Amino acid sequence: MIRERQSTQEAAVRAVSPGAVADVQTRVINQVYTWMTLGLALTATVGYYTAGTEALRQLIFSNGMVLIGLVVVQLGIVFGLSAAINRLSGAAATGLFILYAALTGLTFAGIFLVYTPVSIASTFFVTAGTFAAMAVFGHTTRRDLTKLGSIAFMALTGLIIAMLVNMFLQSSMLELAVSVIGVLLFTGLTAYDAQRIKEMAATVSDGEAEAKVAVMGALALYLDFINLFLMLLRFLGVARDE
Repeated sequence: MIRERQSTQEAAVRAVSPGAVADVQTRVINQVYTWMTLGLALTATVGYYTAGTEALRQLIFSNGMVLIGLVVVQLGIVFGLSAAINRLSGAAATGLFILYAALTGLTFAGIFLVYTPVSIASTFFVTAGTFAAMAVFGHTTRRDLTKLGSIAFMALTGLIIAMLVNMFLQSSMLELAVSVIGVLLFTGLTAYDAQRIKEMAATVSDGEAEAKVAVMGALALYLDFINLFLMLLRFLGVARDE
């Protein structure tokens, strides 16, 4: 999963009066986590339904072009939403986020076909606990995590390259290294994004900007959660017998 990040979010915010900072922060942060949670719920629901519907399974997983097309559309939405956030309305940005979460559910149906429900559920709870701890850390720490974010971006590039290379090498050692690094990477990015969103939430000046920051923040944390879940599933997931 590819992330498009904070540079486009910054363009959606403006300065506000000091007296309104706390209220704005609380309101925007609540929106961020609400949309992120709804996005995850939609992804899980669509994925579970797709896995249990033979016609959809055949359409998506029996035709490589359909699956590739879905992935391309997902990437297009992420990059397009990030690049065009200044030109989109808050409602349009929200709609694109919902569409992205639904399309992700279609491709995530494969997880329900490969792994047992118990291992998926246990991995989800481990992910949720780790995510919550790092999000709280990001919101409460006084330490500047900007340097961590810069390092994480570089590591993310290397991780993507390693994953692409291993598609051809099929090295178990490289796969293990990718999984370990991926868990550490997205754990760190969760704290960084949480702090970044808190800072951005204090600078919006109107409802439209709030909506855009909330959507972009929700997308960033949604991607952190999804990627952390996928990396942990490599360790904790138990394959189905059939």
